[in-house]
Amino acid sequence: MQALLAPLQELAEYGNIREAVRKRAVKTDSQGAVAALTGCVDSQKLHMIYGLGDGFRIKVIVTYSDIKAKEIFEEYKFYDRNVMLYPAKDLIFFQADIHGNQLVKERVKVLRRLMERKPITIVTTYAALMTPQAMWDRETDVIDVEKGGTLDEGKLCERLVAMGYEKTYQVESPGQFSVRGGIVDVFDLTEENPYRVELWGDEVDSIRSFDILSQRSIENLESISIFPAAEFVLEEERIRRGLKKLEEEAGKQEKLFRDSFRTEEAHRIAVQVKELKEQLLEFQAQVNLEGYIRYFYEDTVMLPELLVRMAGGRGAVGSGNALPVFFIEEPNRAREQAEAVELEFRESMTQRAEKGYILPGQMDILYSGEQVAAALLSGSVITISTMDARGYFKADLRTDISARNVAPYNNSFEALVKDLKMFRRNGYRVLLLSGSRMRAKRLAEDLRDQEISAVYTEDPLREVLPGEVLTYYGHVNKGFEYPLLKFVVLSETDIFGAEKKKKKAKKLYQGQKIKDFNELKVGDYVVHESHGLGIYQGIDKVEMEGVVKDYIKIEYRDGGNLYVLATGLDVIQKYASADAKKPKLNKLGSKEWERTKTKVRSAVNEVATDLVELYALRQQSQGHPFEKDTVWQREFEEMFPFEETEDQLAAIQDTKADMESMKIMDRLICGDVGYGKTEIAIRAAFKAVQEGKQVVYLVPTTILAQQHYTTFVQRMKDYPIRVDLMSRFRTPGEIKKTVKDLLKGQVDIVIGTHRVLSADVQFKDLGLLIIDEEQRFGVTHKEKIKKLKENVDVLTLTATPIPRTLHMSLIGIRDMSILEEPPGDRQPIQTFVCEYNEELVREAISRELVRGGQVYYVYNRVNNIADVTAQIAALMPEAVVSYAHGQMKEHELEKIMYDFINGEIDVLVATTIIETGLDIPNVNTMIIHDSDNLGLSQLYQLRGRVGRSNRTAYAFLMYKRDKMLKEVAEKRLAAIREFTDLGSGFKIAMR
Repeated sequence: MQALLAPLQELAEYGNIREAVRKRAVKTDSQGAVAALTGCVDSQKLHMIYGLGDGFRIKVIVTYSDIKAKEIFEEYKFYDRNVMLYPAKDLIFFQADIHGNQLVKERVKVLRRLMERKPITIVTTYAALMTPQAMWDRETDVIDVEKGGTLDEGKLCERLVAMGYEKTYQVESPGQFSVRGGIVDVFDLTEENPYRVELWGDEVDSIRSFDILSQRSIENLESISIFPAAEFVLEEERIRRGLKKLEEEAGKQEKLFRDSFRTEEAHRIAVQVKELKEQLLEFQAQVNLEGYIRYFYEDTVMLPELLVRMAGGRGAVGSGNALPVFFIEEPNRAREQAEAVELEFRESMTQRAEKGYILPGQMDILYSGEQVAAALLSGSVITISTMDARGYFKADLRTDISARNVAPYNNSFEALVKDLKMFRRNGYRVLLLSGSRMRAKRLAEDLRDQEISAVYTEDPLREVLPGEVLTYYGHVNKGFEYPLLKFVVLSETDIFGAEKKKKKAKKLYQGQKIKDFNELKVGDYVVHESHGLGIYQGIDKVEMEGVVKDYIKIEYRDGGNLYVLATGLDVIQKYASADAKKPKLNKLGSKEWERTKTKVRSAVNEVATDLVELYALRQQSQGHPFEKDTVWQREFEEMFPFEETEDQLAAIQDTKADMESMKIMDRLICGDVGYGKTEIAIRAAFKAVQEGKQVVYLVPTTILAQQHYTTFVQRMKDYPIRVDLMSRFRTPGEIKKTVKDLLKGQVDIVIGTHRVLSADVQFKDLGLLIIDEEQRFGVTHKEKIKKLKENVDVLTLTATPIPRTLHMSLIGIRDMSILEEPPGDRQPIQTFVCEYNEELVREAISRELVRGGQVYYVYNRVNNIADVTAQIAALMPEAVVSYAHGQMKEHELEKIMYDFINGEIDVLVATTIIETGLDIPNVNTMIIHDSDNLGLSQLYQLRGRVGRSNRTAYAFLMYKRDKMLKEVAEKRLAAIREFTDLGSGFKIAMR
């Protein structure tokens, strides 16, 4: 955009640096000069990078932290649509069996773009450059398929497995492939939709993309290129050579330990290598080799080396037009990050090697900061900082830009107009950016009304003239000024305060939704209507009177087996339960199943009758139709400091439509923890209160009530609305006053636990009932809730809906809104599934505490939770470790949870009581002990306790060493890994 570039071209120093970079970019036989820019600030740094990098095919912005990289990535989209994020891998946790694949996907996307020789701006951290990277070969590591060409199905499968693809019966998610009778489906890790290749013998008959859910074709294609689904391609020969080296070194190390009488360490090494070999020989695509990469790859490179080669520099692959340009933001801080990463890695690896957890060759998988600096100098290096800073680089060309941030206007349009008039008198050029074209136009009109020469433009070639204000669609986080150039860039944030966060592009693939509720897999629990609960063991062929038929095999208690003819499937159902407890199997031939059925039949009839009466009554009754949104409502909603997601806006719209209609609202809002369910409730409550109606917000725990109370009071502080709390944190006197004032109508909103359901609580005019996590309330409380529900609007909030609630929503008795899109500033949780390892536990806790965070350690057995807490405290003597479980006295439990919320406890060892709704943004690491014993819904809910801020969160799902995982548990852990992305609660319930 010329309005941004033209002023920079007037700087002589800018021209000198551009010329030096241009000369260096085509000269490949020497170390490059380093240019240093100082006096740069915040968003202005990116403006300078945009200018200096203009015209170069490969640009790399290197910063000093993951959070900073994500901020730059989001903001730089305004300047360049070809910007991509290259995140750092966590080499300390390489021993995990399963990693979330989002991080690999982002790195692979970058490699693909480079291989396609397209323009790219990479945003990364110095730590990310220290991890080893494979040098892909276009000829051998990419599969090209053309319609009418030839393709050997067997060789294709071999190559796909070597490239990191997982073979499955049916393709469900990126990185998988399947083969069925001449049809090959492949879901490229970097694509939006999978491909289907149909073969006629060895000839490619057709190629098309298809929809993962409907399986319908989207587009017929003439050719496709399939890129690796992993950074390291592992063909058979490479695996064979790597295993040989690995076994040789393991043998030497094992001998050293045994000679020193350290049998435990020797055993660890032997078991580790034996297990790895077994996995690799089965040729599983998902084997994690991060920590062993030096044995299998001698020719790894750093990303800067790879970029130089791909751009046409030393050892280049193919020809290129120029070497890459590396922009190092705040080089001193980048160096500090590199040194911290090196130190942490070295200390951790030394301790692990000493205890036999790793081999010596695994200590050498990280490049040093100096090695990275040397590799960066193969391209052009420009350091950009506020103060004079060197980091690893000595500057040959040094320039001070003397830029400065713009002071915020704090919503004062008058102050803005005054400044703009001053800028005009001094001949300044002003560019004013708005996140909406409509608002940019309106701003120009409003400024012209104030006699300021303001013009709105969409022309990218239009320059801003001295004394003029140009409004344009775009976004920078902070405005900035170049006093020497008399040029100012302002953003809406500077004028109106916290601008709503820019909308993220919605993720195109969010994982497979399980559609078939009756799909059976070996190990699933099933119910036979005559014989009760058993385990499905697959289909056996049985010969009866000379005829072979398919029979379903069901295993019961004490080894009993039942065979059911496959055509008689109607007598079998898949077992479903609201909790994750392991069910008790029935015994064939006993009377217990008949007794269970009799008991359940009467209970079901009772519940069914009540439900039918309640919902019939509600469907027939007329509700209170609320008015359309008022000016107050719109003003209240504008004060929400975040960008609403599309799902959230739709849910708010649906809720309001229900409230404005004649029917009584009964809506279920299903959304992950922290996805904005509370804000929907707040807006509905505000709408109800405006018409004199009272609101009850019912929550399952005292602490949750306190958190919601604080949120409501904060949001409604500028309005004459009284919010009260009813829980054990209130004195009897305060409760008594609230009860009295509710009856008089003087309390508008009451937030509370089951205390709100007491007989003494009466309302003057109740209009809205909000229920948080309904499944957490007991039967007695649910009866009381039911009475409250009879003629008021009801909004139910939940993260993972209980099956009955979910079923009623799906069949239309209740309306449902699903929130699947994550808030803009939340990061997916890095999930690791691994065997229990004390060193890993210590490392995970230590890392979280170093960054000032807190840790959840989930241990779901009350009888020895104190012992486990003592073990954790011994592992981490510098940390404050405490425990909490549901059998503690309520006031004790609340005291511990309060101390944890206030940051007085570093590590909380707890049972699954932490599963529900607590919002503690400072807790960003969770370790789950014996995770294979927990249900899928529980694991998912637990994991949602972390990652509630803009920091990267970690979840470690651990199981006992050498323990054979049951198939059901394995499926659970794999599902959690599959749904590493945010927004999967509803999919988990459907599983």
